[in-house]
Amino acid sequence: MTQGATPSAPGAFPTPGLLAAAGAMQGFGAPWCVAGGWALDLFLGRATRPHGDVDLALFRDDQARLREHLAGWSFRKVAGGRVVDWPAGERLLPPVHEVYASPPGGSAPGLELLLNEREGGEWVFRRDARVRCPADRVIVRAAAGLPVLCPAVVLLYKAKHLRPQDERDFAAARDGLGPARREWLRAALEQVHAGHPWLARL
Repeated sequence: MTQGATPSAPGAFPTPGLLAAAGAMQGFGAPWCVAGGWALDLFLGRATRPHGDVDLALFRDDQARLREHLAGWSFRKVAGGRVVDWPAGERLLPPVHEVYASPPGGSAPGLELLLNEREGGEWVFRRDARVRCPADRVIVRAAAGLPVLCPAVVLLYKAKHLRPQDERDFAAARDGLGPARREWLRAALEQVHAGHPWLARL
């Protein structure tokens, strides 16, 4: 969750909070993208529901570059279900994948960043390393020129919990995936969540 964020109204697209979060990553020099529900709405080019947070994603290999890019910011990590300091010089290893960054003096909204796995030229699903896709296809350009996590990948992450917002996101994004992404998501769900209710709707 982007710290200090407030839920967006469907008519506010994209929100100042989203643009501010993305702006903090400009010039990062490595792949990054908007993730979560906002990634789906940006991909579709419209707001389909209110959003209470902004998630950004990058590859785990680029975590040191992140700290260099946000020099002067303070960092925390989620480890063992607790948010604790992330000391400078510590390399985060799985299963730790969630990081919070706060600017000095609260000069801008804080960021929530999710570390994604990569092996060679492939993105690797952190919950099941059998599920992969080319790393150069996992980030796509969407509304406002922002990079977003591939919508099929976003839905794969959301498939675990099936919260009301996840069901709504699937219903909104399914038809916009296109044949190739729908087939990738179907195969990934069969691999990770056999018998998942979304399979019959793909």
